[in-house]
Amino acid sequence: MQIPSKYDANKVESKWYDYWMTHNYFHSTPDSREPYTIVIPPPNVTGVLHMGHMLNNTIQDVLIRRARLQGKNACWVPGTDHASIATEAKVVAKLKEQGIDKNDLSRDEFLKHAWEWTHEYGGVILEQLKKLGCSCDWDRTKFTMDDDMSEAVIKVFVDLYSKGLIYRGYRMVNWDPEAKTTLSDEEVVHEERQGNLYYINYKIVGSDDVLTIATTRPETIFGDTAICINPNDERFKHLKGKKAIVPICNRVVPIIEDEYVDLEFGTGCLKVTPAHDENDKTLGDKHNLEVIDIFNEDASLNSYGLQFEGQDRFIARTSVAKALDALGVLVKTETHINKVGTSERTKAVIEPRLSDQWFLKMEDLVKPAIKSVLHDNDIKLFPKKFENTYRHWMENIRDWNISRQLLWGQQIPAFYYGDGKDDFVVAEDVNAAVELARIKTKNNTLSLSDLRQETDALDTWFSSWLWPMSVFDGIRNPENDEIKYYYPTNDLVTGPDILFFWVARMIIAGYEYKDEKPFENVYLTGLVRDKQRRKMSKSLGNSPDALKLIEQYSADGVRVGLLLSSAAGNDLMFDEALCQQGKQFGNKIWNAYRLVDGWEIDATIQQPTSSKIAIEWYTSKFQKALIEIEDHFSKYRLSDALMAIYKLIYDDFCGWMLEIVKPAYQKPIDAVSYKAIISIFEDNLKIVHPFMPFLTEDLWHYISKRTPDEALIVAKWPQAKAVNATLITEFEFASEVISGIRNIRKQKNIAFKDAIPFSVINNENTNNTFDTIIAKLGNLEDINYINEAVDGALTYRVKSNEYFIPMAGAIDVEAEIEKLKEELKYTEGFLKSVQKKLSNERFVNNAPEQVVASEKKKEADALAKIETIKSSLSSLS
Repeated sequence: MQIPSKYDANKVESKWYDYWMTHNYFHSTPDSREPYTIVIPPPNVTGVLHMGHMLNNTIQDVLIRRARLQGKNACWVPGTDHASIATEAKVVAKLKEQGIDKNDLSRDEFLKHAWEWTHEYGGVILEQLKKLGCSCDWDRTKFTMDDDMSEAVIKVFVDLYSKGLIYRGYRMVNWDPEAKTTLSDEEVVHEERQGNLYYINYKIVGSDDVLTIATTRPETIFGDTAICINPNDERFKHLKGKKAIVPICNRVVPIIEDEYVDLEFGTGCLKVTPAHDENDKTLGDKHNLEVIDIFNEDASLNSYGLQFEGQDRFIARTSVAKALDALGVLVKTETHINKVGTSERTKAVIEPRLSDQWFLKMEDLVKPAIKSVLHDNDIKLFPKKFENTYRHWMENIRDWNISRQLLWGQQIPAFYYGDGKDDFVVAEDVNAAVELARIKTKNNTLSLSDLRQETDALDTWFSSWLWPMSVFDGIRNPENDEIKYYYPTNDLVTGPDILFFWVARMIIAGYEYKDEKPFENVYLTGLVRDKQRRKMSKSLGNSPDALKLIEQYSADGVRVGLLLSSAAGNDLMFDEALCQQGKQFGNKIWNAYRLVDGWEIDATIQQPTSSKIAIEWYTSKFQKALIEIEDHFSKYRLSDALMAIYKLIYDDFCGWMLEIVKPAYQKPIDAVSYKAIISIFEDNLKIVHPFMPFLTEDLWHYISKRTPDEALIVAKWPQAKAVNATLITEFEFASEVISGIRNIRKQKNIAFKDAIPFSVINNENTNNTFDTIIAKLGNLEDINYINEAVDGALTYRVKSNEYFIPMAGAIDVEAEIEKLKEELKYTEGFLKSVQKKLSNERFVNNAPEQVVASEKKKEADALAKIETIKSSLSSLS
């Protein structure tokens, strides 16, 4: 089959992906082979392919394709996450466009819209991953809201509740006023922002005294229920036991004492608002203070805000400040930098809020996960530096707030039968709930209509923490064949930003429900940044369209471009030039095969010694590189593995090997060498395939007509063999000798078609193993081993060996003499101008020292060059 002159990625990629899918190469079922399993970090169902996904999934595909080539039963489970907050926000926005208010819908009506949205848009990112070449087992695609997945989540909730690990509590939580739901601490991003520090006077009851308070949030004064001073603060001893009046609302509040107050911050006095600050809540509990919630769920002021009721908190901040100023109690305002908590999903500023929520006790659950990673080394993090981050999070863990005030997600299986704090039961379904409620109330007439289910949904992470087990139905059917075969999985590839969100929680769940680790290794990728080190994002406009990159540079080119500089845990400075480099590498391999394919084969020709030696050398070079590549893979240094492959093929195979064995112009190649070259080429394709699957599969089928069982995707990874290190070392020396010949030919314009004599003083006692190759690539008449230097010859050294190319017959002497005379004339003129400058006393005395030194160096260099030119002219005369 004639290979085209150019590689057309657009045609090839769809052709081979369809071929792989048609022949079911990606699908895995349990058998007698060693399993190799990866579960995809499920992208949000709302997502589209971005550079982070490209990097993460390329790495996973490299690992899974290599495992497949190694003969393992490779299983890569794909899927998506229902992403409660993000998806609900999308659906609400779409409903708004249709003139529908979410609050006017029942839960079932809203969920119908949510499922319609999911079915229409939810599979986009998985389809895009196919364009990248991802070889996932698409038959196993899971969604965290699939019925079986949801059943597993509910089963785990009920189990943990029955163990006393889940409880309902009235706590200070992180409230997202845009999504109108609580968030866990890990979903809050703390950002430094510039705001104001407002100094406000509070009157002291029964006197003309005032107390000045500094606050960043004047709008919260409507929730003030105390003023706190430090008992050790001499400035405020006279206020002990007194009361103050809160401005505007005129509420009388006690002045309390607590060492919590920072003597140095602000005025040394603290206004206490227990409903809107976690530390204030602690003070409030300690001193039995009233708790006044002044915000609605959208963070607008409620009726406690008096005339400011209904105003957004930030508008109210300005309004209240103006009112305080009008009252004459706003002393001053200063700019102030402080850390503000924002929602990871909506970017809204978080509002601390007291609320009834569901929590999971983590103190005991976390212990096996700490032991596994930090002590027993059962689970390895790559790079190892992330163990410190893991340790910090896990050893300082707090109870997990697992409830969300959302409709999209698994509805918490708690059923209320009364208004009391404990008037509820937890069960997997309503029928079981009725039975439990009857037992608890001792009322056998209680029915389904007497129960109402908790309206909150579970945190999205509460479903994805079960992912490595639930995708194999390991929660509902813990002894099924698939969970026993595929679990624990092998490698997890993800970003360090979800090391706690997801990775740590999966480890916790794995030990709780399988008493086993969920995976062996965690490869943590870095962030993809632009050349200015900025994180790529839509808002900055610095994130390229992933699919357009593939269209422009090919999927293989983009994969190589991403991996050439993405060491584990280190951020990738993305540059499209890397994708161009990847594309060019593909073209290099393509053209290399076109060269080989164009050779005529003659079975009657004896194999040249140069070809025999070259094949032996490259075979050893390949084996040495293979050992290096395997080592890089074992340490998850995929960029280094790719670079080793790149150098091997680009430099050693294309740059040297093919040049050595290439037959003379319009001459045939011997059959023995050709067969060996094809075998070598196939091995090259095997090690490149995980990184560049499309190009390599295409070339594989041009080399030979293959059956589906012989496709490259299911070929065998090259086996390690003995390395002839001496041969490799000797070739390195020989390549320097060849480079020396080529440099002289270039400098002296000696045409390559002209064979030249060549002599060597062999001070290094090098073997003559590569002499035939040196002679071929240098086009030498012969190689003479001599004991004395050749007069009038061009010469160079490699280590202590001296090499000579006699001038006579090698170059046009007359032309070389004219060239040297011109160079001498120019150099003498240059020397004259430099010496004129140095003879000028004013210049020497006034110019900076380094300038004078530079001119003197120019003089010395020119004098040396003139001497060399004159010597060369003398030898030619």
